[in-house]
Amino acid sequence: MTGIIVLCRYNSSRLAGKILKEINGKTILSYIHERLSMINLNLEITIATSNLESDDIIEDYCLKKKYKYFRGSLSNVSKRFLECGIKNNYVNMVRINGDNLFLDFKLIEKMIISFKKNQYEFMSNVKNRTWPKGISVEIVKTDLYKKYIQFFSKEDNEHVMTYFYRNPGKDFKFIYNDIEVESNLDFAIDKLEDFILAKNIINRMKKNHVEYDYLDIINIANQIKNEK
Repeated sequence: MTGIIVLCRYNSSRLAGKILKEINGKTILSYIHERLSMINLNLEITIATSNLESDDIIEDYCLKKKYKYFRGSLSNVSKRFLECGIKNNYVNMVRINGDNLFLDFKLIEKMIISFKKNQYEFMSNVKNRTWPKGISVEIVKTDLYKKYIQFFSKEDNEHVMTYFYRNPGKDFKFIYNDIEVESNLDFAIDKLEDFILAKNIINRMKKNHVEYDYLDIINIANQIKNEK
């Protein structure tokens, strides 16, 4: 089975509690989960947070919402990611950041299909990106990740996939999935101003947020930018 693993924690250094901050009565985590739930494939979504007491609130929220969750190392995020995949018997793991509110489920679905069809072992739209930040997708075979995690540096353990970007000549198939139109927009929610932008974008939506793809989000963000 392919598993989508959403990595998040509560005590973010720059915007504490951002994963459970609300926009129009709905948390960032719920927006992410709802968008991921639109993927029309046989997969699971697991929220992977740390085992620190400060993240008990995320576990409680997952229990309340009936979201599947996993708890592991705070600092060694790569270990948490892999252990989540192994525990849930995921053959392929899709890494999603907990600050990616505007992820595009159609893109993720397309990438998973291509990943399986072409028997890739690692797939990403991050390096040499043409996608806006905050619409990042990384897919890796669990066995491949398990094989190479022993070589990860401290930075790799924190950033999860950086080892594969530095070592494209290894014995795994490697592809980047890019789009034609470049964008310097940043939709990742890292700071307060990012949260304010996300709130402004959602407030302009006249339909359910899941009906808006990445182009819709870019158009709304550009409208806001041009009005300043």
